[in-house]
Amino acid sequence: MQKLISYPISVIYYLCFGFCLAIFHPIQWVCLNVFGYQAHKKSVDYLNFFLVKCTNLVGTTYKFENRELIPTGAPIIFVSNHQSMYDIVAMIWYLRRFHCKFVSKKELGSGIPSVSYNLRHGGSVLIDRKDPKQAIPAIKGLSEYIEKNNRAAVIFPEGTRSKTGKPKEFAQNGLKILCKYAPSAYVVPVSINNSWKMVKFGFFPVGLGNHLTFTIHKPLAVKDYDFATIMEKSEKAVVEGVKI
Repeated sequence: MQKLISYPISVIYYLCFGFCLAIFHPIQWVCLNVFGYQAHKKSVDYLNFFLVKCTNLVGTTYKFENRELIPTGAPIIFVSNHQSMYDIVAMIWYLRRFHCKFVSKKELGSGIPSVSYNLRHGGSVLIDRKDPKQAIPAIKGLSEYIEKNNRAAVIFPEGTRSKTGKPKEFAQNGLKILCKYAPSAYVVPVSINNSWKMVKFGFFPVGLGNHLTFTIHKPLAVKDYDFATIMEKSEKAVVEGVKI
């Protein structure tokens, strides 16, 4: 029944969502090329604010727990499970003070208005999952960037989205590089719940009435632990915070 009801609502939702992407693409271009990074950052923040508001049309609500735990004035490495594209939309808006940059697959770097432009020009990195050698210098560059500017990298170590919400095994390489080249960073585990329900029917229609929660766990200072411990503690925190 929910799927049937969702069809007409989803049409309205995607029209609004697409309109936001189309409008903010030239806004981003002007902000970046005329006014620079900070203006572009603001345009991306408000793009994602409106995208979040679009999801309210299908009954989606959000809760970020324990944001006060996130250190300030230091580089941050958010380590999270990954359930849908709505993870990214919400994190950009609700964690906007940390200037989140993403480790994303290269396919997202073209063809999507606003999204692709931001990934290419906003500080995120695009990697070819079939070419690990290409990924190493790209992630190293992101590490050095957040170390220098006290900004945040977001990595989803599962490598691909979970379609059922159940976390997949975490890969180590990306997080290991981030920690190695951002030695003053804090690794902050994040557990995401219910985002997968937005796309449980696929791209269309959208799942209705979902409450997405993002739980922030205790930060881990990179300088205080060896990498094996960081990996173990962060994966354990994320997985234990996911409710199936």
